Amino acid sequence: MILKAGLGGALLLAPFAAFAQDLSNITRLISAIQNIVNTLLPILVTIALLVFFWGLIQYIRSANDPEAANNGKSIMIAGIIALFVMVSVWGIVGFIGRALNIEQGGSINVPKVNR
Repeated sequence: MILKAGLGGALLLAPFAAFAQDLSNITRLISAIQNIVNTLLPILVTIALLVFFWGLIQYIRSANDPEAANNGKSIMIAGIIALFVMVSVWGIVGFIGRALNIEQGGSINVPKVNR
């Protein structure tokens, strides 16, 4: 009962707390997250590509052993799926950004409330 009342009160007072905040920290946080994602994405794509090639090497080396060949095949499939998901999400985000006229690599404008 007390938890419900406290949660309800917090939800009712949330807009007042949001309007009282200085939004420069949020802008810096969003920019920092954007920089991290922009740095990690090429690294993750490279790792997925290396996983695919590692599976290909395992598959070729174990052509006589069907169980090891299946292991290499499953590694290749996992690498392809990872590449597909990452590139697809990258493309969808780019498409949405172009549809909403959001600049790629530009600064983020957080709305501010005048007091």
